[in-house]
Amino acid sequence: MTTTTRPTLEDVARLAGVSLGSASRALSVPDQVKSSTLERVTRAVKELGYVRHGPARALASRKTRSVAAIYPTLDNPIFAVSIQSLQQTLWSLGYQLFVASHEYRPERELDLLRSFVERGVDAVVLVGTDHDDAVFELLEQYMIPYVLTWSLDEANSRPCVGFSYYDATFEMARLVLEYGHTQIAICPGLSYRNERVRARIAATQDALQAAGLKLRPEWIIEQPFTFEGGRQAVIQLLSHPDRPSVLICGTDLQAVGAMAECREQGISVPDDLSITGSDDIELAHLVQPKLTTVHVPTNEIGIRAAHRIVSLIEGNSVSDELPLLSGVVLRDSLKKIEKQ
Repeated sequence: MTTTTRPTLEDVARLAGVSLGSASRALSVPDQVKSSTLERVTRAVKELGYVRHGPARALASRKTRSVAAIYPTLDNPIFAVSIQSLQQTLWSLGYQLFVASHEYRPERELDLLRSFVERGVDAVVLVGTDHDDAVFELLEQYMIPYVLTWSLDEANSRPCVGFSYYDATFEMARLVLEYGHTQIAICPGLSYRNERVRARIAATQDALQAAGLKLRPEWIIEQPFTFEGGRQAVIQLLSHPDRPSVLICGTDLQAVGAMAECREQGISVPDDLSITGSDDIELAHLVQPKLTTVHVPTNEIGIRAAHRIVSLIEGNSVSDELPLLSGVVLRDSLKKIEKQ
C-alpha cells in the first residue's frame, strides 16, 4: 500500500485494524500490548513507511504540548521542589512534563536527550550550563527550544533561568570570615562537567584572597552531593594533622552528612568544627544544631523556567532573565570565633 502524503499514526491504526490508542501503545510501550497487536502494527508501519512523530517533528512542525527536563539527580530535595513548581506551571499553561535523571553522569545526558527527541517533545529544560557540545548540536539540529536552569551563562548567549553560584558562595565565605574563621575548608561537590562547583571554588578562593588568605589545596574536598559525600569529607579532613575551623559544603545534604560523621567521631558542631550548607532544604532547620546555609530560589526557578520555555515554544518574544536572588541564612552551626 502506498500513499501520496506522509503517513500518520491514524493510517497505521487503520491498516493494522486496531484503535489509535493501541497503535500508539504498540510503538511507545510494545511490552504492554498483545503480541498479535504488536505484529499487526509493526507490519503496517513497515508497509506505510511510517516515521514516528519525534524524528519528523522539525519537518512537520507539529506539537505534542510536552516538555522534557533532565536533572542531575532526583534525590536532592531542591530538585524535587523545583520539578513540582515546573510541572504545576506547565500544567497551567497546557503542557505536560517528562523528567529524567543522569545521576551526575554527564555522559548519559545525550542518550536521555535522544530518547526525548524521539518522543517528539516540544522543548527541553536542562540543569546548569556545562553540557557536552553534542547536546547543544542535537537540540539545534532538531530546532528544539531549551532553557538552562539553576546556573547562569556568563557569555549570556543561551537562555537561562537561575542565580549566581559565585555570588552566593562569596557571600557565605565572607560571612565565615566575618565570624573570625581563617582555617577554611570546602566540600563543593564534584567539579567535572559542573560549572556550579567550579564557581563555588573560585568564589571561596577570591573571598579568602580579598582577606589576605589562601584556600589550601588539601582543604578542597571534592565529594558527591550526598549525605555520604559529607561524611567522607570529614573523614578526609581528619586524616590530616591540621584541621580547619569551618567546613563550607556545597549542599545541605553534604552538610548534614558531615554533621552526622562529626557526632560519630566525637567532634562537636559548632564548637570544634563549624559547618555550613547550601539550598536551605527543610531539613536544614530541623537538624541540631540548625544549619547555616544559602537560601536558593528553588520554586521561582521552576516557575520562571516553565514560562520561558513555553514562550520559546510558541514563538513569543522573550527578554533576558535577570538573575534570581539568593541569600545566606544564619543559624546555629556557624560559631563566631572571638579574637584573642
